[in-house]
Amino acid sequence: MRCESSLGRLGVPDRATPMDRAVELAALGPAWGGNPRVGAVIVGNNGAVLGEGYHHGAGTPHAEVDALRDAAARGNDVAGAHAYVTLEPCNHTGRTGPCSVALADAGIGRVTYAVADPNAEAAGGAQFLAGRGIPAVLDCHAGAAELNRRWLASVRLGRPYVIVKWGATLDGRIAAPDGTSQWITGPQARGHAHTVRAEVDAIAVGTGTVVEDDPELSARPAGVEAPHQPLRVIVGRRETRGARVWRDDNAVRVGSHDPADALAAVELAGGRTLLVEGGGTLIGAFLDAGLVDEVHAYLAPAVLGAGTPAVVSSGTTTLTQMLRGQIVNLERLGEDVLVAVARTEKD
Repeated sequence: MRCESSLGRLGVPDRATPMDRAVELAALGPAWGGNPRVGAVIVGNNGAVLGEGYHHGAGTPHAEVDALRDAAARGNDVAGAHAYVTLEPCNHTGRTGPCSVALADAGIGRVTYAVADPNAEAAGGAQFLAGRGIPAVLDCHAGAAELNRRWLASVRLGRPYVIVKWGATLDGRIAAPDGTSQWITGPQARGHAHTVRAEVDAIAVGTGTVVEDDPELSARPAGVEAPHQPLRVIVGRRETRGARVWRDDNAVRVGSHDPADALAAVELAGGRTLLVEGGGTLIGAFLDAGLVDEVHAYLAPAVLGAGTPAVVSSGTTTLTQMLRGQIVNLERLGEDVLVAVARTEKD
């Protein structure tokens, strides 16, 4: 059994539970990187919170260990306590030790986790705990699943999660016939797009986009560079020397037009999420390859009637072949609207 994410906006419960708090803590961790966002709350038999924690990023203590350390810092004894964790405690040794072992050695009496770990290498924590006489129960929580929706999908798919993005007119044009394109959408939509950039591991564009627009491809929410800057992936064979994307070593060239090669570059860098920003030919290539998991369409209240389309694809011949999903965000951004759609996973 696995928990499915809720693709709509989450409701607020009448009364917050320890798992609700664990999800709040998990959200404090970084959205990028190869690891999931995990939070943990340890509750005593009298209902008092003994310790809280979350995963702060790669190489740092996992949420369970962070919560155990917090409890120790407060002078609280966790023997027999109940640990609530947003993801099944890991059962392997990587940069840190197994969380399942840490919980058992600390004397935790019971564990509730919100999402089963789909990663075969790390899974098995619940079974280990049960073997040590510690009940470990899966209690699905939509917020926990939604928080790690992209990470969970990436693990199951065995590749980075792909988001494609464009800013267009209502008739799907990203540039006028004369090539002018700045700006179709307004500052709030562009600011939102920078926020998304700051949450992904890599951004991909085609060499044509680099030659024509010379983008920086940096994440600048509120106009300021974010601490995390995604890897810049340049796809294609055209010469792009001297372009701003090569300003430092946080960039890589994929000398082909194969989307799989771009995904391999992201995976080699340890990334789980790729944002494909254009142009339309590159977006179309990912669509044709069946490698699009989420679409972000920023739509301006305007119609061109002609010009460059947002997607250049070999297309489909029937409605049954089109990409269809569920809306995960519908948001007004100034005069524009964001429609974000995630493809529904098939078991």
